[in-house]
Amino acid sequence: QVRLVESGGGLVHAGGSLRLSCADSGIIVNFFAMGWYRQAPGKSRESVAGIYPGGSTNYADSVKGLFSISRDNANHTVYLQMNGLKPEDKAVYYCNTLPTPFDSWGQGTQVTVSS
Repeated sequence: QVRLVESGGGLVHAGGSLRLSCADSGIIVNFFAMGWYRQAPGKSRESVAGIYPGGSTNYADSVKGLFSISRDNANHTVYLQMNGLKPEDKAVYYCNTLPTPFDSWGQGTQVTVSS
């Protein structure tokens, strides 16, 4: 059973930073392309960053230059470093596989940015 666990969210002021973590037993994170997704209140879930087995990354235009995704295979963890946070980044953040996420999602981690 897929079990992804997200952590690291919180409340920050605009311009602040957070680092999110996503861990599993290693079966998923170490071998699949992984992405960070977010869902803001009243909006659909969207992909914001992805990292591929060869190490290449991509980002949504809205976070490019501010967010950075990385992977630590030894610890079966994918990270999302978020800098320059804006109120519009407020959402629940999830990790899952790319390009097609597994049906099973973790509980997510809440990010709130005050203006």
